[in-house]
Amino acid sequence: MADAESGTLDTMQPNPAWDAASYEDAVDALAEDGLVFKVWGGDWCKDCRTQLPDFAAALRAAEVPEENVEHYPVEKADDGSKVGPLVEEYDVERIPTVVVEREGKEVARFVEEERVSVAVYLARRLSE
Repeated sequence: MADAESGTLDTMQPNPAWDAASYEDAVDALAEDGLVFKVWGGDWCKDCRTQLPDFAAALRAAEVPEENVEHYPVEKADDGSKVGPLVEEYDVERIPTVVVEREGKEVARFVEEERVSVAVYLARRLSE
């Protein structure tokens, strides 16, 4: 689930216990043709380890093509800022950050933490 310009995130290994049937609306929204998911995270990050495996399972359930899921591993600098591919271009300050693009334009963004899962949050934004 990575492109040639990005690395891979172990935290994007799908959670095998995730129940797609309980999230049918989210899976349907994520399955929209042409969406590209750009995922910034760190395998060292507690929030990423908690949230991204379920999100990866949702993408798998939605049958999102691997080439439409890009991983951008980041590190934390001494000052707490994030360092990694496209961090500055996409204004990534906290992780996990997931940007959803359609035809090269950002249509939804999840940053660090919300009251609902990454998949549900993005599905709601995509349905607006």
